Amino acid sequence: MNLQVLLFICLLSVYSVCGQVSYSIPEEMSKGSLVGNIAQDLGLEIKRLISGKAKIYTRSSDEYMELNRERGVLLVKQRIDREALCTETALCALHFQIILENPMEFYTVTVQITDINDNAPTFENNKMDFKISESATIGAKFVLDRAADLDVGVNDLQGYTLKPTDHFALKMHNNADGHENVEMVLQKPLDREKQEQISLVLIAVDGGEPQMSGTMMIAITVLDANDNAPVFTQQTYKATVTENSPKGTIVATVTASDADHGSNSKITYSIINRLDKVRTMFKINPESGHISLIADIDFEKSKHFEVNLLASDSGGLTDSCKLIVDVKDVNDNKPEINIMSKSNVIAEDAALNTVVTMINIEDKDTGENGKVQCYISDSVTFILKSSSNNFFTLVTDSELDRELSSEYNITVTCSDEGVPSLSSSVTLTLQISDVNDNAPVFERSSYEAYIVENNTPGLSIFTVKATDADWNQNARVSYILEDSSVNGVPVSSYVSVSADSGVIHAVRSLDYEHIKDFHFRVKAQDGGSPPLSSNVTVKILIQDQNDNPPQVLYPVQTGGSVVAEMVPRSADVGYLVTKVVAVDVDSGQNAWLSYKLQKATDRALFEVGLQNGEIRTIRQVSDKDAVKQRLTVIVEDNGQPSRSATVIVNVAVADSFPEVLSEFTDFTHDKEYKDNLTFYLVLALAVVSFLFITCLVVIISVKIYRWRQSRILYQSKLPVIPYYPPRYSDTLGTGTLPHVYNYEVCRTTDSRKSDCKFGRAGSQNVLIMEPSSTGTMQRIQSDRNILDEPDSPLECCGR
Repeated sequence: MNLQVLLFICLLSVYSVCGQVSYSIPEEMSKGSLVGNIAQDLGLEIKRLISGKAKIYTRSSDEYMELNRERGVLLVKQRIDREALCTETALCALHFQIILENPMEFYTVTVQITDINDNAPTFENNKMDFKISESATIGAKFVLDRAADLDVGVNDLQGYTLKPTDHFALKMHNNADGHENVEMVLQKPLDREKQEQISLVLIAVDGGEPQMSGTMMIAITVLDANDNAPVFTQQTYKATVTENSPKGTIVATVTASDADHGSNSKITYSIINRLDKVRTMFKINPESGHISLIADIDFEKSKHFEVNLLASDSGGLTDSCKLIVDVKDVNDNKPEINIMSKSNVIAEDAALNTVVTMINIEDKDTGENGKVQCYISDSVTFILKSSSNNFFTLVTDSELDRELSSEYNITVTCSDEGVPSLSSSVTLTLQISDVNDNAPVFERSSYEAYIVENNTPGLSIFTVKATDADWNQNARVSYILEDSSVNGVPVSSYVSVSADSGVIHAVRSLDYEHIKDFHFRVKAQDGGSPPLSSNVTVKILIQDQNDNPPQVLYPVQTGGSVVAEMVPRSADVGYLVTKVVAVDVDSGQNAWLSYKLQKATDRALFEVGLQNGEIRTIRQVSDKDAVKQRLTVIVEDNGQPSRSATVIVNVAVADSFPEVLSEFTDFTHDKEYKDNLTFYLVLALAVVSFLFITCLVVIISVKIYRWRQSRILYQSKLPVIPYYPPRYSDTLGTGTLPHVYNYEVCRTTDSRKSDCKFGRAGSQNVLIMEPSSTGTMQRIQSDRNILDEPDSPLECCGR
């Protein structure tokens, strides 16, 4: 086998490579035979064939070749019969493409199929019958059937031999199409009386090695004389028929004449083609010579026909001529769109000019009818480029964005230039695969949320929401609380964020009085690789609850000393006695305070300002008014429900301190008595019980001890000597202490009570009375605290 390899490679601008390789192999090679090393001839590596999923693309359904990727060679897939593959052409070749992917490339391969002498010349009929008049003149010609050899070249038909050659000789007549007409020429007059039947053998031989031949028997019946043979008016007729003409269309009419008379001048027409398709396409009227169509005629299958005609009279004389029929092409074939290779999915970050699909266009028409133009409509994303003759590539022309369009339906339309123009189209569906090119986006640029203080831990505050324009895993958003601190405390100890839902929960119970608001950042991160993220600031505002009662700052309530405001009896209406000062650590309306007089010794004498807490007289003080006035003021906030605090204000209606000394001393003792009565009762009960049990135990112990001592002395019979403890003497028969012991008692202002500090009175007339002291009252008119000096309380010491 001789292999001839011709390689042309050119680089295209659309990332595909166009190359051409030619091989030549004989027909009838066995399956698996080597055609050529395609990888070496194309300059490709074996791994490129494997990674590119190299495959053979052919327009026809029959595949005669196969590609072995692992070896990089072309092999014969099935037996190739050149005569079956190429019926009308001498040159026979297989044309196909080798397609590679990632990136897309294709190469054109041509395999020439050479002929071997595997077909002998054959005649359509094994026998021909002739009726020849004995009066036939020397040189009369009789057309014989030609033999046909499906081989080509030297293996084709080379010549004929006629045996025996007593009466006839062979004459070859060359036609314009290269074929030879075989004629039998009379060389010697016939004599029916001597030989009525003559048998001849026509032998056709080819030029192959070994030589092959075919035979046909010729039977000649010698008739009585018919002097004139029919003669056609032309030796060659020409006609044109349009393809797709209906059956019965008359293509041409031939005419022959015979100089004889009578039955010898009656001419019969016939078609004498044997091995080709002529007799299946045309018929001739044997009497009129009209040649008409009997089948559909297709320019793409046969462009012209050669019809061999015979005119014969009743005497057996004949003449032959030839009709050449040219088929005129019409635009009856739409362009055929063949998808050579395509991608169903392409990433949205694909580079410009990425090959998506390779298309081959074929129009079986010729001329203008076969010229094809292809285009895609309404697309600015893709363009169609012509890479070579009738090969097109669909490539990207702009950047892709799956979020704008996740799928493209691209319609490729191809139309020819015939009149009317015919077109065909195909729709390509292309999916755009997602890449992680979009970060999550929050619905707001920042968030504010409110939560009421004293909330339950784990309470859902609100939800942050972010969306990702990507798809699937790239669009899966997770929420993360970024590390930060609030007043030095990690923000994670205040709130938490659900990773999946973005719900923000309170971790602890919040207190408005400690923290009124705080900020933190939440990060939304997608599931792509690498992940993309975005941040948002969240502000939590804590709303106040009325959870704190008002606190009275003045007057200060003490457990021991009594603070009293002095009001002179000469005070006029509206005299400012004092002012109740209170605060509420809540905010807003929860901290709006109002003051009311709840109880008073004389309600007609004093009033309290609703908003400012000022205690003023509402009438003129008289001598009948009691010296000791006790006011209970309630302070309420404006919350729902409201909270309150009470304060007792003692007012002394007098012009001097001695007037009120006894009143407030008794008052103090009464108050102290009432406050401590329960305590003393409980304490006394406990002490009495303890002493009773102790005495009972001591008495029993002494009795037992004395009884035992008396028993010991009684048994020993010793004198009893009394024992006296030290410093003990019996004076005047009674037990007294021999020495004088002095006891000194010193007491503080109130040893049982805790120290108290008294603030400065609003009117600077503050009366301080010690509940256990009978000393002289002191009037303090100083801005200092009465307990700021350690020696300031009144003391009384006795010996």
